[in-house]
Amino acid sequence: MQVIRQHAELAYAAELVALANTDERPRPEGWRLSPWAVVTYLIGGKAGELDIEPKYFGNRRLMEIAVATLATDRALLLLGVPGTAKTWVSEHLAAAISGDSTLLVQGTAGTNEDALRYGWNYARLIAEGPSENALVASPVLTAMRDGKIGRIEELTRIPADVQDALITLLSEKTLPVPELNSEVQARRGFNLIATANDRDKGVNELSAALRRRFNTVVLPLPASLDEEVHIVQNRVNALGKALELPPEAAPLLEIRRLVTIFRELRNGKTEDGREKLKSPSATLSTAEAISVIHQGQSLAVHFGDGELRAHDLAAGLAGAVIKDPGADKTVWTEYLETVVKKREEWKDLYRACKELEG
Repeated sequence: MQVIRQHAELAYAAELVALANTDERPRPEGWRLSPWAVVTYLIGGKAGELDIEPKYFGNRRLMEIAVATLATDRALLLLGVPGTAKTWVSEHLAAAISGDSTLLVQGTAGTNEDALRYGWNYARLIAEGPSENALVASPVLTAMRDGKIGRIEELTRIPADVQDALITLLSEKTLPVPELNSEVQARRGFNLIATANDRDKGVNELSAALRRRFNTVVLPLPASLDEEVHIVQNRVNALGKALELPPEAAPLLEIRRLVTIFRELRNGKTEDGREKLKSPSATLSTAEAISVIHQGQSLAVHFGDGELRAHDLAAGLAGAVIKDPGADKTVWTEYLETVVKKREEWKDLYRACKELEG
């Protein structure tokens, strides 16, 4: 059966096996690779004759700090604005260290303590009373039992009183189960990776007590235009291969134009620094740029000649920029008239955007 997206440990199984076979450095108990090999898996390199594809494009030192944290008894908090590869890094860290990236809790406003601790199979609970068989382990509890990495996405979206259920677990590496008069003690290899951002609405601040139990690594947005273009191109090519799209469906020229637009609106100035701009409420992250290009690819392949052009790019641009129809619409229109229209090589994009406005 073909799936849309494989888990990291399956998609990159050959790389993980090659690294394990050539890795002669000491491994913490419960780890499948040494910390050095985990960083190589993330940043890219060689494992014997096999080239290891980079998963994270950025400062190697940040990945070394993240991996070193997980080798201690401290949990890891990956912090950054949307689109800085927090989830991507979290998944690949779990895959490289534990061989299992699936022990995941997705944080939402509706997440309760059961999602972080345990729940009950109520049919068995009524029939048998509290028992091991009736207990339903959360991904975190399973990670503790198996000595693996557990993941919590969007920790700051979880209500503050539910977040604090993690304090005892992270301090004592123990989860009490009072209904069974017992406790679960974490095996070697267990740790937690949480992700969070402080830009979105609906954020619940972490308590000081909980924040102290994490080492925080802040993942920044790409520093330069070229770096961000490279990241978008790499991910778009990977997605295109998975969906069997032709390579020419995402030309570098269009990727560069889109990333330039996103960076200029995000930074509030043109790339040359000569003109100040208003910024929309949208984050305009690297991840959103990838999404816009991917949508344009689909339009080009299914309703065009197979090559992404200005009118395919324009189709997703306005939707990405305009999140608040009132304020953002004005910002986008002003950018079109003062920046896009003036660039001779962007005339086709300007016309395509204006045509969509009707």
